[in-house]
Amino acid sequence: MRLVGRSGTAAVTQRAVATEAGVPPSAVLYYFDSVDGLLIAALTDVNDRWVARLEALGSVGELVALVDDCARQDRLLTVAEYELLLHAARRDDLRGELHRWDTALARAAARLLPGDDGRRALLVAAVNGLCLGAALGSPYDTGPLTRLVAG
Repeated sequence: MRLVGRSGTAAVTQRAVATEAGVPPSAVLYYFDSVDGLLIAALTDVNDRWVARLEALGSVGELVALVDDCARQDRLLTVAEYELLLHAARRDDLRGELHRWDTALARAAARLLPGDDGRRALLVAAVNGLCLGAALGSPYDTGPLTRLVAG
């Protein structure tokens, strides 16, 4: 993820990943038969973790904490996660990963804000925007998100 965050998916080679991990290239080849397989595994792993957190949300406060975690994690990790999502957006066979995130976020919004379609749509847009802002290194304040979901 550090390599993707610093240099993008185009910089990912089995040798570069091995160097970053401090292992011989054969170790990377043992687990991933191609760079594409490695990128898909990284994308799926990232998405699995965030989708699981969205599915487990039980309160608006937990959603604010999730966005706060996204905003406060290492900026390069956030950049890497977005880079992988953009990689998926360019490929028909991977675009489902983007839809999986979007669907999980929309379902979480529906659970947390039942009966208010307008606020749910704003919540989805706000979460996506705040996480993208984290990749840009923008200052983050949970206040506006908290006020949005509080009504």
